[in-house]
Amino acid sequence: MTREERKVIVASSAGTVFEWYDFYLYGALASIIGAQFFAAYSSTQQNVFALLTFAAGFIVRPLGAIIFGRLGDLVGRKRTFVMTVVLMGAATFLVGLLPNYESIGIAAPIALVALRMLQGLAAGGEYGGAAIYVAEHAPQNRRGFFTSWVNTTSTLALLLSLIVIMFTQIAIDAYFVPVVQADGTAISAFKVWGWRIPFLLSAILLVISLYVRLKMQESPAFQRMKAEGMESKAPLREAFGQWKNIKIGLIALFGLVAGQAVVWYAAHFYTLFFIQNILKVDQFTTNVLVAWALILGVGFVVVFASLSDRIGRRPVILSGCLLAALTYFPLFELLARTANPSLHQAQSTASVTVVADPAECSFQFNPTGRAKFSSSCDVAKALLVKGSVNYRNEPGVPGSVARVRIGDDEPVSVADPEFAAKIASGLRRVGYPGPDDPGVVRISIDPAAGLANITKVFDIWSAQKLTIIAILTVLIMFAAMAYGPMAAALVELFPTRIRYSGMSLPYHIGNGWFGGLLPATSFAMVAATGNIYFGLWYPVTIAAATVCIGVLFVPETHRRVDEHT
Repeated sequence: MTREERKVIVASSAGTVFEWYDFYLYGALASIIGAQFFAAYSSTQQNVFALLTFAAGFIVRPLGAIIFGRLGDLVGRKRTFVMTVVLMGAATFLVGLLPNYESIGIAAPIALVALRMLQGLAAGGEYGGAAIYVAEHAPQNRRGFFTSWVNTTSTLALLLSLIVIMFTQIAIDAYFVPVVQADGTAISAFKVWGWRIPFLLSAILLVISLYVRLKMQESPAFQRMKAEGMESKAPLREAFGQWKNIKIGLIALFGLVAGQAVVWYAAHFYTLFFIQNILKVDQFTTNVLVAWALILGVGFVVVFASLSDRIGRRPVILSGCLLAALTYFPLFELLARTANPSLHQAQSTASVTVVADPAECSFQFNPTGRAKFSSSCDVAKALLVKGSVNYRNEPGVPGSVARVRIGDDEPVSVADPEFAAKIASGLRRVGYPGPDDPGVVRISIDPAAGLANITKVFDIWSAQKLTIIAILTVLIMFAAMAYGPMAAALVELFPTRIRYSGMSLPYHIGNGWFGGLLPATSFAMVAATGNIYFGLWYPVTIAAATVCIGVLFVPETHRRVDEHT
């Protein structure tokens, strides 16, 4: 690798790390943001709406891919992703300043969704530009290795966001007393206002990223194409108006990207949500364990991408999808058994049944936020989901009030004034642990120790914690197999003249829709069925389908020479 090649990789990757840091902050803080901006809803609905707002950024990513992809093919790679980093940084900074629901009411979640959509537009133009820029500087036989450094930025950005959140949380909670709410409950200062600091720090990263991007030169492949007069005058019409190019995009989406997306987001985001919200592990402990897994796993992106330079892109990507589809259920079950043994035991052995009129039971997935989910069935399920209870659904008499039966006890009606208390007492009797159960994995912070708590990030030397880190690292390794060679594979599928437009749309439909909707969809599936693992069918099914389509239709490209047309 020459000095100029290293400069290209460092400049592209550094800017992309900072941009994805902005985008992932929200995902890492989704549960806290849900309580701040969706305070009018129940805790279950807050989780769903917070995840849906996170997904809103992904939903508009294809639109960003269209807008910035066209600009990238018309005016150049460099200018385009200078625009994306400014848009992303400004939107993220404003999230840190946004008043919450208690301050401005319904305007708060509306503004939050709008800012998330601006982030999504920026992200839609970012990845394609960075990947193409590096690929068009790389030797043809080492594109996998070169572009893998861009692909590491997603994991590094998530790691950076978790580290900033952890250190900020330590400092805020060490030096500021909890805030007493109107109902008398005390909430940590970090959850009330300290969560804004990582968003506000993005202003510093924006300045650094912009400086790095402005120092870069245009890619040689784009310059040659312009000099030869071979550039496309209408890249969108050419990319999506000709069947030969549409077919490539469909093959890329369903035979590569969709499976990669669900595997990557399951490993990096659904695990965060699963550990913290379903297994009831505190946020600091969750972030520390996931951060160590990211540190151990990020190098696999380069390893598997380099392997694809020798044996091909397709076998490496599809192997990652296949391994994920085959192992997700046992790995997540092992994760639950290790992180919270008492909860896992109760989920496996205790009999809990919701008896309700099926017509009253909603699928708690509501993008508009208008549904209140206030039927007796929904109230019962919301309470059980909040306690991470595994339950069965039993049809009740039409029009009847929902009841919950725990073990051999008499069913408790939702109409009972002491419904919540009786359910809590019944769950304790059948083995469901309380919030202070000593068996749950925990890295404790001592507020009196102040910033010395930073050393707690190294408090991982127990069999329980190391096992969890190992499981998470394996999940990240599968994601690295699917994602590592992806940039090179997509760049090689499309000709230079429409490359930015052509590859960006299938990539962002796959990652924005299939991947971005994974946490919200999986959580709603869990709430509907009462099975904490049922949501895994979403990534497993899509990953398995991608393997089948990829084997049948995806061509191998690792020895393909660039063409302008």
